[in-house]
Amino acid sequence: MSIKVYNTFTAKKEEFTPIREGKAGLYVCGVTVYDHCHIGHARSAIVFDVIYRYLIAKGYDVTFVKNFTDIDDKIIKKSHLEGISWKDVAEKYIASFHEDMDALNVLRPTHEPKATEHIDDMIALVGTLLEKGHAYRVNDDVYFSVESYRGYGGLSKRSLEEMMAGARVEIDDRKRNPLDFALWKSSKEGEPSWPTPFGEGRPGWHIECSVMSSKYLGIPFDIHGGGKDLVFPHHENERAQSESATGTRFVNYWIHNGFVNIEREKMSKSLGNILLIKDFVKEYHPEVLRLFFLATHYRNPIDYNEKSIEDMNNALHRLYYTIRRVSEVEKIETVEPEVYGEAEELEKLFYEAMDDDFNTALALSYVFELSKMLNKLLDEESPANRPFIAYAYRLFTSLARMLGMLSNDLLTFSSTEKTRHLKRVGLTPEVLEKMIEERTQARKNKDYARADEIRETLAGKGIGLLDSPKGTEWRVKNLATTKGEP
Repeated sequence: MSIKVYNTFTAKKEEFTPIREGKAGLYVCGVTVYDHCHIGHARSAIVFDVIYRYLIAKGYDVTFVKNFTDIDDKIIKKSHLEGISWKDVAEKYIASFHEDMDALNVLRPTHEPKATEHIDDMIALVGTLLEKGHAYRVNDDVYFSVESYRGYGGLSKRSLEEMMAGARVEIDDRKRNPLDFALWKSSKEGEPSWPTPFGEGRPGWHIECSVMSSKYLGIPFDIHGGGKDLVFPHHENERAQSESATGTRFVNYWIHNGFVNIEREKMSKSLGNILLIKDFVKEYHPEVLRLFFLATHYRNPIDYNEKSIEDMNNALHRLYYTIRRVSEVEKIETVEPEVYGEAEELEKLFYEAMDDDFNTALALSYVFELSKMLNKLLDEESPANRPFIAYAYRLFTSLARMLGMLSNDLLTFSSTEKTRHLKRVGLTPEVLEKMIEERTQARKNKDYARADEIRETLAGKGIGLLDSPKGTEWRVKNLATTKGEP
């Protein structure tokens, strides 16, 4: 079955037909590296990471490009605040970005170009637009004339009048139209600049992505992605300048992910409700955030709230609990797929969901169905089930990992989650061990009331105890409702 994608430009689902058979070109607008990333950045990163993974799983040779804007007014301002060069600011936050993406299990793209590595190409593109009459100079600044491009507004579905009413346009009497945007900006004293035929300066924001996408993917290319906030003006302007310069279509499919709200309010610095990725992963396993985003279709807005995160935390533990239970089965044999039709049907449904505009919410439901199936088979404790468990388990993990889930080995997951959980409930490992030792001694003394009291106290903090001849093991009691969970 072929993949259907929702194209923002046509406002409908279309069959994905790549420009070159068997190959796919994907460009996603990256971050401006002046600060640490927040969960809004995480949603876009996770959405397009899954699209990248799925295209590969479907057999495409994917070239994925995601840029860094490493020169910008915000970067220059941050360099003054931190007392370091603008280059050092950029490198600092590129390193921070990679740290966050690695934590979230986001695959590195094929190329991660920096804007400042492509200045010559930007200068050339600005020159072409000037020659063709789509741009004009005002002293050492160069602006794109939106009225010179008949298709302007086609992506965002807005008329010039609507865009004027709804956009924050720069007040500059020198511009022919308030919507005209800077291709090249003259630099102020002390700011970084590059020499050009039209004066010393630095590139405007929009010109960067036109250059870097075409550099690595050509024009036209298959898919351009980003958050819905980029449709206008950024992507509208990219499209206008690129098609004006080349006379051909810029992109075949435009894909945009929805907004992230915090407790039903727009996430913004002015409201003080920005949640950094680094802060989230101190409290929860990074896969909780991935699961949270994938449980909603990428085009829909999503509301971040503590209840939803706790629900996702519980759900993630159920998946890893399934892995733990399977690992405890003594010999798992391998079988041919046809021996277990129900699992095959779930696999088919998973692919159908993903082929329908990357519907991860529906696809995930089939991963959870496989988890339930495995636990049901395990509950029966029948050796005859082992071949079926083997097949269903391989399918369960392979589909989950296609979504970037269940990437940790069981030991790593259990260890990190124990540390996080103790912090959340206000216990130290030392205090917990003393409570377990006290309970063990109470049981030896046949003081079962005290032993039960300690067990119940820990259960109230989400900690389950499992006694065995080797001693007492504690686990994060969350959450799983399948047989055998302490």
